Amino acid sequence: MARTLTIGFSPCPNDTFIFDALVNGGIDTGELRFSPVLEDVETLNEWAFQGKLDVTKLSFRALLDVLDIYSILKSGSALGQGCGPLLISREDISPEQVPSRRIAIPGAHTTANMLLSFAFPGALLRQAMLFSDIEDAVLDGRFDLGLIIHENRFTYAARGLKKVMDLGEYWEKQTGCPIPLGGIAIRKDIPRDIREKTEVLIRESLAVSQARYPELSAFVTSHAQAMEESVMRSHISLYVNDFTRDLGTRGKKAILKMGSLVPKAAHLSEESLFG
Repeated sequence: MARTLTIGFSPCPNDTFIFDALVNGGIDTGELRFSPVLEDVETLNEWAFQGKLDVTKLSFRALLDVLDIYSILKSGSALGQGCGPLLISREDISPEQVPSRRIAIPGAHTTANMLLSFAFPGALLRQAMLFSDIEDAVLDGRFDLGLIIHENRFTYAARGLKKVMDLGEYWEKQTGCPIPLGGIAIRKDIPRDIREKTEVLIRESLAVSQARYPELSAFVTSHAQAMEESVMRSHISLYVNDFTRDLGTRGKKAILKMGSLVPKAAHLSEESLFG
């Protein structure tokens, strides 16, 4: 008997690239079916606290708070080097001035917000908003600083905004670990054989997209309508890498390092992540 799993991910090019074949019949999924739900990552983070979806993309920071509900899958994640969130401004602002300034962030539960706290624990004047609105909020003066993620990494400079700090670069220098941005989690009450099969299928789906790259499917381009194809490819090249296929030892170490900085997850183990 076929079983259908809901699967949540963002409309960003890296996610649609990874899951295209999985949700659109591009691979043989056997008796499993996957019903896609596309939402902003902070919405997915909030839903994860409710256990709303069977499989979901979420920020690794949010994952640390829902390990009683979800386990992380070894495929589908976004980790890497040189791919972290950027703190940007309209006017010249030095790192020393950051704690006293108003900052627009892409969500309280995002890894980006955690990395901001890691670099600037005294920066408390934060307000969450949709990640794609942050550039405009800084440009029109509503905020002094913006914490940008996803494709905004490739667009802010052309709009006259300035980089104050690369928070991913700061993380890498301080920890020696790649940046754990977002992962794919599955409910712990789903049988282990289905969890393992889902992990394999995500890997197969990714391989289909990689085999035809740099061609982009209609599924990818239709969900990034306001984005030039060159930006879509830059986005995919940055956020889809070897860690996406398999977290590996370095990826697991990076997640455990992040967990060590969160009191609730200070004694995090591989079993609690993947069990």
